[in-house]
Amino acid sequence: MSDAHLDLRGAGLTSVPAEVWQRASLRSLALGRNPLRGVPDEIGRLTGLTALYLDELGLEAVPEAIARLTELRVLDLGHNRLASLPAGFERLRALEILYLSDNRFAALPAEIRPLASLTYLGSTDNVIARLPDWIGELEGLIELRLYRNALTGLPAGIGALPRLRELHLRDNRIATLPDAIGDLRELRHLELRNNALTAVPASLGSLERLRILDLRQNALMELPETLAALPALEKLDLRWNRFLEAPPVAGPLRARGCVVLV
Repeated sequence: MSDAHLDLRGAGLTSVPAEVWQRASLRSLALGRNPLRGVPDEIGRLTGLTALYLDELGLEAVPEAIARLTELRVLDLGHNRLASLPAGFERLRALEILYLSDNRFAALPAEIRPLASLTYLGSTDNVIARLPDWIGELEGLIELRLYRNALTGLPAGIGALPRLRELHLRDNRIATLPDAIGDLRELRHLELRNNALTAVPASLGSLERLRILDLRQNALMELPETLAALPALEKLDLRWNRFLEAPPVAGPLRARGCVVLV
């Protein structure tokens, strides 16, 4: 193992060996899947870290010292018991990939708002009921995963993500979509399976790069005609809705090779 990378995942540790905090050359540290009682403030000594994995530790809090790790590009806090992020977290401006899945967040933490370098944000399997409008300020986002939460809708700000390619929202309670979703011109994959949609906006027809549209398990009875003109669409999944027959848009889509499942 190189001096720059240390993988202690699943090693049965109840505490982190003291010598770890002396390794100033560390760039990647993985401590996941250990019965640790917490992460000590000494973590803040490793200021050269670019990747830190603290998944599956049963954490209820993350030390404020983590805010000293301003070189971090990847941070995994998934599969813990977190309901908030520590003060100073917003100083991690270099973060590109952030995993917050399977925790206890009731809202997307405001400390994320200044993290303009984020390209991937995963906050699935929480209890988030509302997405803040400032989500649109995270202009670097390419992939956003929020499935298995308690969302009932999306803010107009979702349309202000110019680089977003994947939006995963299955297993929520979303009843309506804003027209602004049609502004996501780089979107390739839109997943809305198992929500409460009775209609989708005509603006979806503006998503010229969309390849996969998953609308399974909603309450849809019709679709806007604009979807028939989606030039890149490869798969439209409409199963387990309220269609008595294939909607009119299915014909033109199938004619040009798109798979339409009803």
